[in-house]
Amino acid sequence: MTRFSGGPAESPGFLLWHATLRWQRAMNAALAPFDLTHPQFVILTSAWWLGRSGELPNQARLSEFTGSDPRIVSEVTRRLLTKGLVERRTDAADARAKVLTVTAEGTEVATAAVRAVEDADAAFFASVPDDRLLAVLTPLAGRPA
Repeated sequence: MTRFSGGPAESPGFLLWHATLRWQRAMNAALAPFDLTHPQFVILTSAWWLGRSGELPNQARLSEFTGSDPRIVSEVTRRLLTKGLVERRTDAADARAKVLTVTAEGTEVATAAVRAVEDADAAFFASVPDDRLLAVLTPLAGRPA
């Protein structure tokens, strides 16, 4: 007998899959006015946030910070460069390394997109109290509290 013998309605994985699909649709709708995909949003806003915190991240740091595959970060970074939202610069500490900085336009897009995503998140997660939601998601995400 399986642990979730009641079928998909009692399967946490199946329910999480459907919740994820609904959330992704909400994120896509929130980001459409900014011409950003969700991976572009994550990389752009992570570079912006780290830059505001005094760090000039390279692609490896963004990969580690976001939990994204380095190849995806590379591909997304190229798209953000093409859109003029980020720039690559030589790292002052290591002439071989390149750091990413968010352009003025990228900063405008990032700040507006963050507001839109936060509003979409608030609407999506409104049915679950924040403390309960974070208590469940934090260990599932494997991230420190």
